[in-house]
Amino acid sequence: MLRAASYGQAIFFVAFAAGTSPPAVALAICLSSIRFLPMTLAILPLVRRPEQGIFTLIAVAHFVAITTWVEGLRRLPSMPVHDRLPYFLGFALACIGVSAAATYLGYFLVGALPLALTAGLLFLPPVFFSVSLVAGARSMGDWVAMLLGFTLAPTFNALLGKNFDLLAAGLAGGTVAYLADRLRRSG
Repeated sequence: MLRAASYGQAIFFVAFAAGTSPPAVALAICLSSIRFLPMTLAILPLVRRPEQGIFTLIAVAHFVAITTWVEGLRRLPSMPVHDRLPYFLGFALACIGVSAAATYLGYFLVGALPLALTAGLLFLPPVFFSVSLVAGARSMGDWVAMLLGFTLAPTFNALLGKNFDLLAAGLAGGTVAYLADRLRRSG
C-alpha cells in the first residue's frame, strides 16, 4: 500500500526540491503516469454508476494506482454498484495519503538509514505487488500471465537489456495468457 503512487510523488518532491518549474514537474509526472492507462481503462467500468457524468470518471481516473487497481479488481465486482465509487475513492485516498507521507519521509531519511534496511524497503514493493497479484488471480489466464512474466522478464533482460525487458515480457506473456485463457473458455 505504501507505494500506490510513489513514482509520481517521488518526481514531485525531487523536482520541487531541485527548483524545477511547475509545468516541467507536471509534464514529468504525466509522462511517468502514462503506464496507468490500461489499468484505468480496466477499473473505470467497475466504479461507473448510471447517473454519473464524464467529469466524475475523469476525477476517479486520477486515483488509479497499482494497489487501487489490484484491490479494486478483486473487491469491486462483488459490491453493490452504488457502494463501489465511495469504497474506491476512500481506499485510494488512504493509499495515496500514506504513500505521499512515506515518500516524503523516505526521500529525506534515505541517507540516514542502514543499508540493509534501505535494501529491505526497496524489496517490499515488488513483493507486495506479487502477493497482491496472486491474491487477485481468478482465472487460468491470470496464473499463466504471472508465470510467464516471472520467467520471461529475466530472459528478455538478457536479450534486450533493462530498457525494454518488462515491456517485452508483459506483451509476450500477456498475449500468450490471453490466448490460452480464451482457448480454454471456447473449448
